[in-house]
Amino acid sequence: MNHYTELLTYIKSLADADPFVNTVTQGDFDVIDLNKMNLYPLVHIYIGDASFTNGQSVNFNVSIGSMNAREFVKDVNVDKFWNNDNEVDNYNETLAVLNRMWTIMFRDFQDHGITTTENPTLLKRKSELNKNSLEGWQLEFQVIMPNRTLSLCP
Repeated sequence: MNHYTELLTYIKSLADADPFVNTVTQGDFDVIDLNKMNLYPLVHIYIGDASFTNGQSVNFNVSIGSMNAREFVKDVNVDKFWNNDNEVDNYNETLAVLNRMWTIMFRDFQDHGITTTENPTLLKRKSELNKNSLEGWQLEFQVIMPNRTLSLCP
């Protein structure tokens, strides 16, 4: 049984296939990508705590972040509503990435007997401007995988 690897590989494949995603990383969100050489936007995957259910399934808490780098423009901006940067574009594009990934995951999970939260429990707006100028969204949900041999990868 390789539930963790199977789930991580599957989510990575979805991120790699998205036309707006240039980099895919994984691990704890506290140390989200700080590599200045990466191309943005990026998707960050974190598969957190897990539990067993009477030997029938393995449950995972999953977080997926879609982030892009803020581009600061030094020109004077007289518009009080629209900032003189790409903030709105970043939030719009990163939300679209997660929406596409969630829609595909939900359908594929049903086809493989995997249960997930029907409506993601939390979609957080994230901003890491003080660290690495990344902003976007973080999607959190739970996946319940049956305890049998399965393959999500084509």
